[in-house]
Order: sequence, then C-alpha cells, then structure tokens
Amino acid sequence: MPRGVVFTAQVPDRPGGAALAAVLAGRGAGFRVGGAGEVAAGEGCFETLTGGSLGGSRRVVRTQASWLASFAVNARLFGIGPGLRVAVPGRLSQSLALYAALEGLVLGAEVHLLDGLRPDRMAQALAQRRIGVIYATPVHLAQMVACGVALPDLRLVLVGGAKLEAGLRAELRAVAPAAVVREFYGAAEASFITLAGPEDGVETVGRVYPGVELRICDADGADLPEGAVGEVWVRSPYLFQSYAGEDAGSARWRDGWLTVGEIGALTPAGLVLRGRAGRMLTIAGQNVFPEEIERFLAGLPGVARAAVLARADALRGHVLWAVLMGEQAREREILVAARAGLGPMLAPRRVIWRQDWPVLGSGKTDFGTLRREVDAWR
Repeated sequence: MPRGVVFTAQVPDRPGGAALAAVLAGRGAGFRVGGAGEVAAGEGCFETLTGGSLGGSRRVVRTQASWLASFAVNARLFGIGPGLRVAVPGRLSQSLALYAALEGLVLGAEVHLLDGLRPDRMAQALAQRRIGVIYATPVHLAQMVACGVALPDLRLVLVGGAKLEAGLRAELRAVAPAAVVREFYGAAEASFITLAGPEDGVETVGRVYPGVELRICDADGADLPEGAVGEVWVRSPYLFQSYAGEDAGSARWRDGWLTVGEIGALTPAGLVLRGRAGRMLTIAGQNVFPEEIERFLAGLPGVARAAVLARADALRGHVLWAVLMGEQAREREILVAARAGLGPMLAPRRVIWRQDWPVLGSGKTDFGTLRREVDAWR
C-alpha cells in the first residue's frame, strides 16, 4: 500500500492507484470512489456512480457480493486472472472503470490505469505494456484507434456504455487483428445484462449474460411475446440495492425485477434495443428514439461520432438536429443518405460539426454540453 494512504469511506478517484489501495485496505467496509456527499453504503456494500450521459450522475448503492459474483463468471468466460495485463482507460469514479479495475485485482491480473493520459499516450501504453485485455467505451476506443498505433498483443476488447458501430469495429480490427470484441449491455444499477460476441448480429446487444433473466413488458407490466417492443426488465444476482440518500432515481422495481427504462425486443437473434424511454420524443405523433438515428448516422461514410437532439417545432412537436464529428465536406452526401434511409420526418434538419467530442468521466457522450450547443443556435 502506498505510503500515506489511509482508508476512508469516501476516496478521491485520483491518483487511481492510491484509490484502489485505499478500497482494498478497507477490508469490506462501505466506500465510494469519487463523488460528493456522505457515503450511504454500510459494511459489505459500496457506492458507485451512474454514467450521467442524460444528466447528473446518481449514486448507486450495491453489495460487494453483487460484483464478486460476476468476477467469478468473467474469470471463466474471459480467462481473467494471474499473468494477464488488463487496461482501464476510464476514471474510477465511474462504474465501468471501477468494476474493471477491481475485477482485475481480485482475480490476480496486472491492472494498468490509463485515466488522465491523452489518447495517443493511452494507445502507446497499450502497445508498450503489451496489454492483453481492455475494458472501454466506444468513445475511448475511437480516440485511441485514431492514433494508428498497432496493438498486436491485444486479445480481448470488452466494450460497454454504448453500441460499437461497424466503422469503429473495422478500424479496431486493423490495429488489433488478434483481438476478440465482446460487447456487453448493462447499467450501473444492473451490471451485466447481455453479452455479444462475433457470432451475434450487429442489430442486437447479444444474449443474456450468465445468471440473468429478461422480460419484455407492456405499460401494465404484462409479458409481451417474442419480437414485440416494450420495456426491458431484468432479474439477476448482480442488481443494485438502491440509490443513495433521497434520490428517487430512474430505475423501477417490481416483484424482484428491475427496469432502467430501456425499450427493446427479445428476438431469436438476441436483445434488440430501441433506446431509453427518457430520450424518446414525439414527431408528428410518432414515437422516435434518437439512439436509432444516431446508429444510422454513425454507420455512414464520413461520420466518426453522432448525436441527435430535438428542438421544439409548433407543427411536428419536434424536429431533429445532428451533432457530428468527421468529414464536414461530406455533409450534403450525409443528409441525402439520411433522408433516403430514414425518411424526411426523421432525417436531421440541421447539422452542427465538432472537431472534438465532449465526453464525461465515464467515457460516454456528454449530452449536456451538446444540448447547450444546439439550444444556443437561433
């Protein structure tokens, strides 16, 4: 343990090594890495933070056993253990990064914290340290892959936080040809829900993670048949206990089942997500999920990153604007493709281009910053 580190319930998230040492020195006591406010987690529990892409981060209370259970599953699924080098680019105040770091340490792997490095330095560290496994969001991966550093030792990429688009997947394959990509869908409140591999269709987020049960329900809580779109409910040993303090949060419980407000359908190919109920909007009486339009735009040539936001419209209820990063010279081509593929109602009416992409400490898109930029246009 580094000199001068004393365990307290609330641990600063930087430097990361000192934070992890403090957590492990606590020997099961409640803790939180980063964040503000009194820690509500007691013995055998801890707090972590949600990604916060739709607003401020929430404090989530869960048992330490809920993570330890999936550590054991991942040791079997991915071979995480002694002799393996695991890289974590995210900030430890966020659930995904903290999970990856603690899992690696508990299972005996060599954990490399990359938080605070520039993307090119992160990519160089992966190569120079001969990293075998990385836990990352698509934003982290896009930033590193763009540096063009060859990663021949990388054998497993575990992707969470958002869907990995086809273009980024191809770029990743070019710099890390030996790496297997496994995408997982989950939430800070639910941990792992589904897991996808090379054999799964790109339209899905995979099939249920070991130990997880899924249901798709209508607004009254009744089960819907295969292929029908409704709210995704999950039951597993990996669920959280509550939000900290008096925060009501966005997740809901019903008879031991949990939903975080995701809308989707269970199909023979796996779980297909439409988007979050919290982002759904109405255009000319039709429910629209911006996530679906973002996935379409991100798959077009010349688009590196995409976000879709709404502006109020007296006639249609809302119209859509796109914030893009990529080749601005191809804007007309992109808009033509969007109208052809999405129809005139769902195609963005206007594009704002960015040279960089705003991200939160979790590695997810900072929609708050993008929202302010869209609202500032007149």
